[in-house]
Amino acid sequence: MSTGQTLAAPSVALKAEAARGPALAAAFLGLVLVFGVGFAGPSVIHNAAHDARHIHAFPCH
Repeated sequence: MSTGQTLAAPSVALKAEAARGPALAAAFLGLVLVFGVGFAGPSVIHNAAHDARHIHAFPCH
């Protein structure tokens, strides 16, 4: 049975509003990674990469 009413699609503004949170979280994570690695000492970066290789069972020695 049709009443002649159609359901309106969500507006573009609502879709953009819903996407804002994940986009801001991704941008924040990216900045933390860039500046964290940028200001970290070489030994800290090496040790982090070394530990990541061990976690994934990648031979590094």
